[in-house]
Amino acid sequence: MQEAWRTVEELGADSIYTWDHFYPLYGDPDGKHFEGTTSLAALAAATERVKIGALVFCNSYRNPQLLANIHSTIDHLSGGRVILGIGAGWFERDYDEYGYEFGTAPERLKALGRDLPLIEERLTKLNPPPVGDIPIMIGGAGEKVTLKLVAKHAKLWHTFADPETYAHKSQVLAEHCEKIGRDPGEIERVIGSREPIIEHADALADAGVTELTVGVGGGDDGSYDLGEVRELLQWRDARG
Repeated sequence: MQEAWRTVEELGADSIYTWDHFYPLYGDPDGKHFEGTTSLAALAAATERVKIGALVFCNSYRNPQLLANIHSTIDHLSGGRVILGIGAGWFERDYDEYGYEFGTAPERLKALGRDLPLIEERLTKLNPPPVGDIPIMIGGAGEKVTLKLVAKHAKLWHTFADPETYAHKSQVLAEHCEKIGRDPGEIERVIGSREPIIEHADALADAGVTELTVGVGGGDDGSYDLGEVRELLQWRDARG
């Protein structure tokens, strides 16, 4: 993993993200898997330039103020490169296997809304404080609650979408921003796709997306296929 991260940084990527699950989401459901915050610390130590974070940490798995402290500590380790990615959680097996109460989606979203101010407050109280201004990135695209939380708390927003879906969700986000007097242009758009992202890259960039993400899974032999990463970086450099 560290070799792959260093290679991606050398290729010129802007950001590298981990994720926050306890079991693989594809391939062998009981395959090898590491914990998210520790992996993020390893990512910080293995790289020098790229922004780092998770897509995204699950609010249910850790005390929110602890999560803020973890990110500040890793921010020092990285020299100020950390993004705090967070979402309400959804993968039921993680909850069941580790003894967390899964509840309902509205309950998990309510908890996220309750905990985001605690994260923001704790980041202002830590001694030493974070090296940088740790931005919050919220993952998800629910129109009634999640995008409302993005409008209120996030500097970055992550979801998976094709151009048409993105345009609709972006408009909903703009409406939430208007209600609280926030400029939606302040929120960076970090978008992935269930299909090859290169198919939508131009359209998403034209629509104002600032960062495109690709998922890279490890092979059984520990290798990582970085072909899609290389292709996307070539597109980015050619677009200028």
